[in-house]
Amino acid sequence: MGALLWLTIPVLAVIAAVVWSSWASRNRRTGDVAELAGYARFREAMEKPEKAHSGSDAA
Repeated sequence: MGALLWLTIPVLAVIAAVVWSSWASRNRRTGDVAELAGYARFREAMEKPEKAHSGSDAA
């Protein structure tokens, strides 16, 4: 009976490793879509030409 108890430790460790590896390799694409859209808006804003100043600060 003691040998069976000692064999359950590695079996439980393998089960825990399988659960952790499946959780770690899950599909996490949902957060990237918003970040990529924000980066695209930033890039478009940086490519726009600068508007001319109104001349109110000219001396």
